[in-house]
Amino acid sequence: MKQFIEYIPNHENMFLGFSVGTAVTLIWMIVVVLIIRSIVGVILPKIFSTISSTSDGALKALSGSGNALGTAAGAALLYFQLGDLDHELVIMPEFIESFLPGLVQFVMVISLVMCAFRAVGIVHAVVMWTDDDGVLDGSQKTVVSAAESMLKFLTIIFGAVFIADSLGFDLATLVAGLGITGLALALAAQDTISNIFGATTVLLDRPFKVGDWVMIGSVEGEVMEIGLRTTLIRTSLDTVITMPNANLTNTPVENWGKRRFRRWQPIFKLDINSNPDSVESFCQGVATMIEKNEKTMKEDSSFARVSSLGPTAIDIGCNVYWDITSGKEEREERDSFLLGVMSLAKKNKISFYDLRTLQNS
Repeated sequence: MKQFIEYIPNHENMFLGFSVGTAVTLIWMIVVVLIIRSIVGVILPKIFSTISSTSDGALKALSGSGNALGTAAGAALLYFQLGDLDHELVIMPEFIESFLPGLVQFVMVISLVMCAFRAVGIVHAVVMWTDDDGVLDGSQKTVVSAAESMLKFLTIIFGAVFIADSLGFDLATLVAGLGITGLALALAAQDTISNIFGATTVLLDRPFKVGDWVMIGSVEGEVMEIGLRTTLIRTSLDTVITMPNANLTNTPVENWGKRRFRRWQPIFKLDINSNPDSVESFCQGVATMIEKNEKTMKEDSSFARVSSLGPTAIDIGCNVYWDITSGKEEREERDSFLLGVMSLAKKNKISFYDLRTLQNS
């Protein structure tokens, strides 16, 4: 710092307890910190352009991390320059001289913690960048969500330790104090610990993943995010339910996303006066439709048979296994199948049971 002061004209003059040289040098160093912050904030996204181009979130995370990293780098340079505060050319009020190095160190540590915290946002972009098709499946989304939660948690824990150190706390005494109060903290935070354990159970046992449609107790919906403390579920009403992870360890989870097939058992009611031969032909036609449909499976277990005979209607029971993965596709296939059943009934001159006809008679 002294090497800059001696080149400033009239550096020995005093102003508000500062020598002119000291004041100008400090202002110049703060300007340098801001310049470094801006430069790193612009350069970092460009260095990782392949990652930042995958999403706006990644670009924002890299830009924010760059600004924080630039501030930390500038603060480190300023902290290094403040090493000769006791030199005769450096003149400033005593109270400022006493706390300025600690303040700069605190800013540096805070900036590094913020840099690490913001950098967590690029985990999703990194996974997207390494993925072949550029589309994350449920397993990858689950890993990303868990990794982001874990990294944020670790950043907060270690960041708190570094911040405490920069503020002058005795870490040995702090750790000893934590040991004494550890039991009390554990009792107070038992719900949080249970939630973290629940999240670990989900990640290890993998009863579901992000994107699965699940039913947990009375809650039913699509898994949006799996965090360390809670799991977010979007219901069919488009509301979001926050489910504590502790509930996942002792509540049955029904995962509709793990279905190997979708079973459908429609019943067609035919008019009681239908010709038996036509009914048999109708059943055979429906069975053939099931067998030849490209979206069905388990043909040996599929059927279309007369299931009951009542005073007013003939019930045709069917068993269909759809080999499809989405509800939209299932509805489309059902629509096509039912229209085919209607056409088959007309072809065999069969009428469906109509309650209105019975009432009119």
